[in-house]
Amino acid sequence: MREWWRDAVIYQVYPRSYQDTTGNGIGDLNGITQRLDHIASLGVDVVWLSPFFTSPDRDMGYDVSDYTGVNPLFGTIEDFDRLIARAHGLGLKVIIDQVLSHTSDQHPWFVESRSSRDNAKADWYVWADPRRDGTAPTNWLSVFGGSAWQFDTRRKQYYLHNFLTEQPDLNFHNPDVVDALLDSMRFWLDRGVDGFRLDTVNFFVHDAELRDNPPSDWHDFPNNPYEAQEHIHSKTQPHNLTVLRRMRALTDEYGQTMMVGEVGEMGQRQVEIMGEYTSGSDKLHMAYSFAMLSHDHSAGHFRRCIEGFLRDAPEGWPCWSFSNHDVQRHATRWTPPGGDDAAVARQAINLMISFPGTLGLYQGEELGQLETDIAFEELQDTANIAFWPEYKGRDGCRTPMTWDHAAPNAGFTTGTPWLPVKAPQIARALDLIEKQNDSVLHSYRAALAFRRARAELRLGATTFHDLPEPLLAISRSHEGKVLTGVFNLSDTPQHLHLAANAAATGPQHATLDGRAITLPARGYLYLASSTAPKLAMGHETATA
Repeated sequence: MREWWRDAVIYQVYPRSYQDTTGNGIGDLNGITQRLDHIASLGVDVVWLSPFFTSPDRDMGYDVSDYTGVNPLFGTIEDFDRLIARAHGLGLKVIIDQVLSHTSDQHPWFVESRSSRDNAKADWYVWADPRRDGTAPTNWLSVFGGSAWQFDTRRKQYYLHNFLTEQPDLNFHNPDVVDALLDSMRFWLDRGVDGFRLDTVNFFVHDAELRDNPPSDWHDFPNNPYEAQEHIHSKTQPHNLTVLRRMRALTDEYGQTMMVGEVGEMGQRQVEIMGEYTSGSDKLHMAYSFAMLSHDHSAGHFRRCIEGFLRDAPEGWPCWSFSNHDVQRHATRWTPPGGDDAAVARQAINLMISFPGTLGLYQGEELGQLETDIAFEELQDTANIAFWPEYKGRDGCRTPMTWDHAAPNAGFTTGTPWLPVKAPQIARALDLIEKQNDSVLHSYRAALAFRRARAELRLGATTFHDLPEPLLAISRSHEGKVLTGVFNLSDTPQHLHLAANAAATGPQHATLDGRAITLPARGYLYLASSTAPKLAMGHETATA
């Protein structure tokens, strides 16, 4: 029997920005429950909840101080149970974040671990003596800037933090740590969650020999020096696979549950790790990376990502997304100055449904939301403040959902929102977008319904056509039927010719006149045929 997650579309909810029901300006679990009907109306299958756990919020919940507790800002465990019940009643599955590579420095485990060198949890985190000259044990860097090591005066040792100093890394070489984390995962499985999104999944295990990372091949020194190293010792270690196998064994106990891992890596290596971590049936069910969360939206880039994964991991499973809570929204990222961002957004969802694998959406992209311009005094993402103003952090993609353009704060809260609700976002409020026949919202619903109805898009084999930039053509073949998506990834109209007749079907923003295809700016078209069509540039006759 085919597993449900292979055909799923996942919708990510960032809880503090979805819907506030208390007036404190922060979204909550009851607000998500209240808005589940909207999520279901899109035609998605899964809701992914970003962290709502007990946390001092130095990194907006990604610094957990109690893995089985609900942050009172978001509600109670009973509120969570009601959310699960309502989602399941609507036919939606629910997965939750698990931030396991590190905890908050206020987690009781770390409080005990740092108290001495001989307590019961002394080896639960990554501790190391200084070098002879007092400097850090290795040259490893933090993603958020500076050294990945922080000196602690209690133990007179350094502890590892791949992210904030307030996010000490757990020691996955200690089996007791893995046992404790599995227990916390079991807690949520017993409450009915359908799986997990694993944060920074390739950061779990570090090099036990604490060897320095070599320099990378950067030619121009990056704004964030983290990428000036090849992180071959600080993350993505072979023992990581052992940990993933234990986690998979746990989820397998609960039947049709799943895990999707976030791979934090750069370049083509990230797609290779996605394949390595999902190959076979004893590790992750699927993985995603930042490969398609980048500024590169060329035809060649999309093709390299997908073909690279299919080649290197034929038994693995990918999850593709264009936006999430960590990156600039793709409608902003991919639209040139003066361009039509709504056209970019409409094409994006119709492009994504042509990809093999599971698909991931981020709240607000169905409205065509753009990145919010955040002033320094409005900044909440202080984790990245060291890189201001060249990098303005992640607040711009985390601003509240806009529901009702006429209501205070567009219906998100009756209080003062934790991040501002600004006019460009209000202009894309749900009630306004719902009324527009050609809106991004309707494109999302139509595209996802088309994918659900066509086995070629969910089950089909994948082949790409050799066309020059900015054209991308991808065929999906299943049981004698072929669907071919053709996309113009530019603002300049393009022309193609078919060697044989094919029928236009499904969502389209292009014209098919006989065998001539005209793709306007950001145009797209699906063709139905019995064999993969042969396409050529211009109006000449296509050849085999």
